[in-house]
Amino acid sequence: MDLISNLPDEILGKILSLIPTKVAASTSVLSKRWRNLLGLIDSLCFDESEDAASGSHRFFDFVDKTFALLSESPIIKKLSLSLSYSYYYTCTPPPRCHGVYLSRELFTSNTLVKLTLSGEYALEVNCVFLPALKSISLLSNWLDGPNYGRLLDGCPVLEDLLITETHRWALPCCASFVESASLRRLVITVKLSDTEDTSVFLKAPSLVLLDYSGYVTNVYDFVDLDMLVEARLNLMLWDSSVYDEHHDYYDCHNNCYYDAGRPEGISADITRLVAGISNITTLHLSPESLELFHLCCESIPVFNNLLTLSIESDKAHGWQAMPLLLESCPNLHTLVIKGLVHRVTNRCGDACPCGPDEHKNKKRRMVKDEEEICCLSTCHV
Repeated sequence: MDLISNLPDEILGKILSLIPTKVAASTSVLSKRWRNLLGLIDSLCFDESEDAASGSHRFFDFVDKTFALLSESPIIKKLSLSLSYSYYYTCTPPPRCHGVYLSRELFTSNTLVKLTLSGEYALEVNCVFLPALKSISLLSNWLDGPNYGRLLDGCPVLEDLLITETHRWALPCCASFVESASLRRLVITVKLSDTEDTSVFLKAPSLVLLDYSGYVTNVYDFVDLDMLVEARLNLMLWDSSVYDEHHDYYDCHNNCYYDAGRPEGISADITRLVAGISNITTLHLSPESLELFHLCCESIPVFNNLLTLSIESDKAHGWQAMPLLLESCPNLHTLVIKGLVHRVTNRCGDACPCGPDEHKNKKRRMVKDEEEICCLSTCHV
């Protein structure tokens, strides 16, 4: 016999747990010696790497036989099941539907702590109660509203929620509605084809961290966020060509710079989103988010509690909101600017000396002998 097979059963069980069980359709049956050790495994990873549909039956047979051998094992701590193509997941097998059927016990488990659902499948859950579940990751799932709502309602101690919706042909579901009394950390990434007419509702009185990345919409309803400490915003316009069509220009007759206002074609409004996070102490803004504070926000609230402001810059987006934003942070302690290069506009105010070359001399004449004071040197940081 080989040296490994002579090791104690407990050690062999740990070895099996540490090795990913990458199972193709042609996987051979485990030897009797190793098969008898399956009861000592605390981690299982099934990975169907074959694309041929004809092999899926053999893969499922292998999974079923493995679970049958583990039916009496009480120590499984982690289970991963990866399929090569789309399936229909449900709690009750629908007629003439081939796939993997998740037992109802999965959604009424008293020990499940972390749940990740990813891939292109539908999920139907009629009854959910997961009293120990603290973390959910929903990665590009096709969950409808009622099933998604039941999933959240059945997790009374949920703390972390990660939502990623990136199918260009799909409509937002999970990312557009989040309500949880216990949630403390929320990460949302939405990159869908048409979200301007979508309403976003968030009610999470215990939320501490919000990391939101997605295309801006018309309606944001953020309520009960008094506990929110940190917000990271990566907001985007679906049609970036509006930036090229939006030009501030110098009015030589009135001797002032004129703001063209909101560009045509932009209906998104982030005013309520910004107001909903006004109690935070730390704010991180992407380059486009900073410019959208100017283009899509009717008014910037006073951030009385904001202590740390971090702003990223790039040459594609402007600093139009910089002067007003700094003025709205009376108790700011730390200002981080990642990159000074930004899109040249006439709306940066006194935040920087940038401006189209043809306007620089006119700006100097406007100031005459008065000393220009930069808002960066007069802000409360």
